[in-house]
Amino acid sequence: MSFRDYLHEKAEESRHNETTAYLMFLAGTVFFVGGILETLFIYQFVKETPQWFIFIPYYTEPHVGAVMGLSLIIGGLVLIVYGIVAGINYSRDRSWYMNELRKANSLEEVLLSRKTVAVKEEAKKTTVRRPSKHSEKK
Repeated sequence: MSFRDYLHEKAEESRHNETTAYLMFLAGTVFFVGGILETLFIYQFVKETPQWFIFIPYYTEPHVGAVMGLSLIIGGLVLIVYGIVAGINYSRDRSWYMNELRKANSLEEVLLSRKTVAVKEEAKKTTVRRPSKHSEKK
């Protein structure tokens, strides 16, 4: 496997990981919103308004819905943060791989162009003008 193929494979892998990270972010968003809705709708059973920590509602009473809502909120926040951080990291990795791939391609093009110029010059030196068969018959 050449270095160029390796970089191409790593760029594809990083693109896949980036997509997975963004899907993780979306799953975290769904969990977060679901947890907030669960916590706000549990008001019907607890008959007490939730307390708020910044933008996160929670209940201090031990109720199954309150625990589930809080765990969905915390899990959603963790997935959101990790999805964003991982997505940015994989995006930076992919851009590095693509830059290295461009460098490898440009270096290969320069080397190939020098080689073709040298081959053309060599062909010009070794080529001797031969008279054609049609001109000899006249």
